[in-house]
Amino acid sequence: MTLAAAAVHPGFLSPTGIEIAFVLVGVATFGAALITVTTKQLVHAALWLVVALGGLAVEYLLLTAEFIAWAQVLIYVGSVVVLLLFGLMLTKAPIGRSPDADSGNRWVALGVAAAAAVTLGWVVVDAFRTTWIGLDGPAQGSTEVTGTFLFRHWVLPFEALSVLLLAALVGAIVLSRKRSKELS
Repeated sequence: MTLAAAAVHPGFLSPTGIEIAFVLVGVATFGAALITVTTKQLVHAALWLVVALGGLAVEYLLLTAEFIAWAQVLIYVGSVVVLLLFGLMLTKAPIGRSPDADSGNRWVALGVAAAAAVTLGWVVVDAFRTTWIGLDGPAQGSTEVTGTFLFRHWVLPFEALSVLLLAALVGAIVLSRKRSKELS
């Protein structure tokens, strides 16, 4: 490899500031996700989920996909987590430690999660081994390109998700009303 080729394609051992920030935010996001699934308090899990989803939004910003980052904040942090917290409040789920939050299958779940993580990592590294992203040209994740792609190919899944979230909210309301009638 010549010196000019090395300048065009920086190596793995010469990270830029954005790459270092990407790794640091990724580690923090992974830590928040790990706390989300290991805590026994449901409200704390929902709040750590906010941190994990916010970390993903920061990762999208570092990848210059601003539209996807703000969609992540608005849809997931702003809607899904709020819906989850409302569902917890409406169903009068236990706020403190929940004994039924632990099924006793932690080691099996850890093994499956580790195998899935290794497989996913291997597939991503293998798929993008020789791919370099040029940051000098127009942004690939621009709002126009992303919006066109989303509304052309992903309209039905978004609508299905909105119906699913609405059904979950209605179900939470129905469950909370049944319990209040039983207590009366």
